Amino acid sequence: MSQPWMLETPAPSADQRIPYGSDTHQFGDLRLPRGPGPHPVVVVVHGGFWRARYDLEHVGHLCADLTQRGYATWSLEYRRVGHPGGGWTGTFEDVSLGTDFLRTLAAKHPLDLARVVTLGHSAGGHLALWLAGRGRLKPGQPLYTAKPFIPRGAVSLAGVVDLERAFALHLGSGIVESFLGGTPEQVPERYTLASPAALLPLGVKQVLVHGAEDTTVPLTLSTEYHARATKLGDSVRLVGLPGAEHFDVIDPRAKEWPRVVEAVASLL
Repeated sequence: MSQPWMLETPAPSADQRIPYGSDTHQFGDLRLPRGPGPHPVVVVVHGGFWRARYDLEHVGHLCADLTQRGYATWSLEYRRVGHPGGGWTGTFEDVSLGTDFLRTLAAKHPLDLARVVTLGHSAGGHLALWLAGRGRLKPGQPLYTAKPFIPRGAVSLAGVVDLERAFALHLGSGIVESFLGGTPEQVPERYTLASPAALLPLGVKQVLVHGAEDTTVPLTLSTEYHARATKLGDSVRLVGLPGAEHFDVIDPRAKEWPRVVEAVASLL
């Protein structure tokens, strides 16, 4: 399979790159649509199996497309496996801080905080759903935030939505063990607090978009998650895409892209 063009082509520049914390990797790219607003917001979390070598550049294409359609996009960078503090717990702390920073951004920019969705691809899909569900964490637990910003909905694009299953399937050459610092037997609490599947029901509307031919993150992760979430009372929609592969869901030129746009619109 050839490299998807998004990974090789520089994305259109963001309107502003804004730090949300003091670490090098704690920043986001903000893109604003034309018009006075206030604009609905898509918080975008990039994938790359939580590894340092994959950054937010490639999702800039997706962000630019959504912004042209009238959505403000806030694309988060964050510490990843290979960075000091990345993985458990820094990756989670960063995306939490970056999402909560919307309240600060809205003081200066025309953002509609009543209409916010999180959207992520692959490992970012895991984080997008986790951000929607972190309000379920209790005081005293790791990763707990007193007043987390809870989005109106969450979109997972080929997401690693179940970390125990991802560990069992040895996805990303066994990255989940590195990401959480151990196996489910060694650090069970981390899997319980970090995996969207373990936090169900999230209490937030979700759409799972997943290609049937995805060999990087198999569709079964989303189908199993969907069944469990629905049984537990969450409003979750599964959009399976026949013939689609792992990167098709973040390609604004792909025939599948309108399904992603529709998923975002349906939550707002």
